[in-house]
Amino acid sequence: MLRAVHMEWTKLRTLPSMAWWLLGAVGLTLGLSTLVTLSLNVDHCLPHCDVDTARLSLSGVYLGQLAVVAVAALAVAGEYDTMMIRTTLGAAPRRLTVLAAKLAVVTTVVLGCGLLAVLGSLAAGRGILLRHGFTAANGYLPLSLAAEPVRRANLGTVLYLARVAALSLGIGAALRHTAGTVSTMIGLLYVLPIAAQFMSNPVWQARLERYSPMTAGLAIQATRDLAQLPIRPWSGLGVLAGYAAAAVLVGAALFRIRDA
Repeated sequence: MLRAVHMEWTKLRTLPSMAWWLLGAVGLTLGLSTLVTLSLNVDHCLPHCDVDTARLSLSGVYLGQLAVVAVAALAVAGEYDTMMIRTTLGAAPRRLTVLAAKLAVVTTVVLGCGLLAVLGSLAAGRGILLRHGFTAANGYLPLSLAAEPVRRANLGTVLYLARVAALSLGIGAALRHTAGTVSTMIGLLYVLPIAAQFMSNPVWQARLERYSPMTAGLAIQATRDLAQLPIRPWSGLGVLAGYAAAAVLVGAALFRIRDA
């Protein structure tokens, strides 16, 4: 297993585009989060803004996760695009070990990049929102890891990105096509929440919001009005974990029985 992990790590770090995608995951998350927080000032919505400052400071994840999707898709499906998969399986014939190594390397790298992006967004958001009047004196939760809701939102967001990577990797192993994997992930993450807004049946609308991967997973960022969420924060992250686990299991089964 260690040999397979070393092999996958070597391939990942030497892939020419990989550094740019990882940099993009951090940069897009941090950049969008900063722009969103810069756009809001407490003076614009007196006497009180009904805003979740922790969630606002992490809003860049909506865009940064696309780079995470690409990283995971390239790690698996990219090898089929170039037929590098034949060399990989020639060097490591145990297919499930290869897939497990890919999963370990990709999720570890995404966890590291996600941590950088989240901590950077937290620091930027804290500085900007304090200057814009979102202070404890005005009734807003301080953006500090000492506060349990903020700590949960930030840690949960890092875990969210890792689960998105696992979901993309599983779909990539099943589809064996990079563009198809990215398109499928865009549909799961973005199209389902949009479709929920057009549902005329409120029961089905609530179900779609509760069980769509992104809406459920990002409930972990909420620090206020939790009763109004379609699903509780940790339960939502569990729903996303279920999607990821199912995708990895299906991808592993197909990866094992099909030809390279």
